[in-house]
Amino acid sequence: MINIPFEHIISTIREKTGLSEDEINSKIKEKLKQLSDLISKEGAAHIIANELGVKLVDVSRKLKINELMPGMRNVEIIGKVTKVNELYEFETEERSGKVSSFVMGDETAVVRVTLWGSQADKITGIKEGDVIKVKGAYVKENNRQNELHLSDRGNMIINPEGEALGQIRESNITRRQLADLKENEQNVEVLGTIVQVSDPRYFEVCPECNRRLKLRDNMLICETHDVVKPKLSYVFNVSFDDGTDSMRTVFYKNQADRLLEKSEAEILEFREKPEQLEAVKKELLGKIVKIVGRVNLNAMFGRKELIAQQVFTKINVDEEIKRVEEAIAKVQ
Repeated sequence: MINIPFEHIISTIREKTGLSEDEINSKIKEKLKQLSDLISKEGAAHIIANELGVKLVDVSRKLKINELMPGMRNVEIIGKVTKVNELYEFETEERSGKVSSFVMGDETAVVRVTLWGSQADKITGIKEGDVIKVKGAYVKENNRQNELHLSDRGNMIINPEGEALGQIRESNITRRQLADLKENEQNVEVLGTIVQVSDPRYFEVCPECNRRLKLRDNMLICETHDVVKPKLSYVFNVSFDDGTDSMRTVFYKNQADRLLEKSEAEILEFREKPEQLEAVKKELLGKIVKIVGRVNLNAMFGRKELIAQQVFTKINVDEEIKRVEEAIAKVQ
C-alpha cells in the first residue's frame, strides 16, 4: 500500500473537489464515528477520497522526485546524476548478488536510486552529469527518506534523446543550528562537538534486509523474510553540542562505523573488551564533527533527537565555521 501523508490526502481532495479543509475534516470525523474509530484518520481520508471519486496517486505519468511516496510501483522518473557509488557484491547463507546506487536530482528534490541484479552492473556506465530515465521502479522508505529501487523487471536509459532538465537540485541539505531545529525536519546539516558518549546497544536484524527482527511465538521473525538466522547490529547515542543547544544524536550501524572509524568486527568486539570501548569513548569526547540527518521526536522522553544519516569526521574547521556564520546571516 502506498503510504500517503494525511496532509497530501487533504490537499488533493481540496484541489480536486473545491471543498474546504474544514468540510473535508468534518467528513473524515463523521466517517471515523460511523466506523467506531476502528480505522486511522488516514484510512478514513482514503475512504472519503474514494467516495468523492478522487484519485490520490497517479503513477501512469512521469513523476517529479518530490512526488515519490513509499509503496509506489512501476514508477517512471527522470533526473540528473549528482553522485555515483561503487558496485557492491554481497553474500549471505541464503543468497548472493550485486547492488549499486547513485543519486540524481530534478528541479524539485534529489533521490537515491538503488540498482539490483543485472541493473547493478550498469553503474560502470554512469557518471556525474548524466541524465537518467528510470522506468518500472518502486519506492521504499529508508530512515524516513524515499529511495527508488530498480530490479531486473525495470529499465534504465542513460542520456535518453529528447529529454531535458531545468535547473536541478543537487542537494536537499540545509545548514542549521541545533536551537533552530524543528520536529520532522529532514536533511539538516549541523556542525558541533561531541560532549557525551553512551555505550552501544546491540540488537538482532535480518541478514537479508537489515530490518530489526520481532519476537513472535518465541522466534525472531523478519516481516519480509519470515524466520531467518539473525545477525547483530548496533546503535550509538551521543550528546552533540553546537554552542546554541545540546541534542541527543543517534548513530545506527553504518553511521556508527563512520563516527568511530572502526569496522563492524571491531565494534562487535567491544562487547567482550569493554576497556577498548572506554578508550574509544574518550577519544570521541571533544571531537568536532559534521552531521547530516533528520529530526525525530522521542515520544517517551518528549524531546527532539537528531538521527544521523551522514557523518563527516575529517573536516576543515575554519571553513565549516565560516559556513555556519553565513547560514546565521541569512536568517537575520
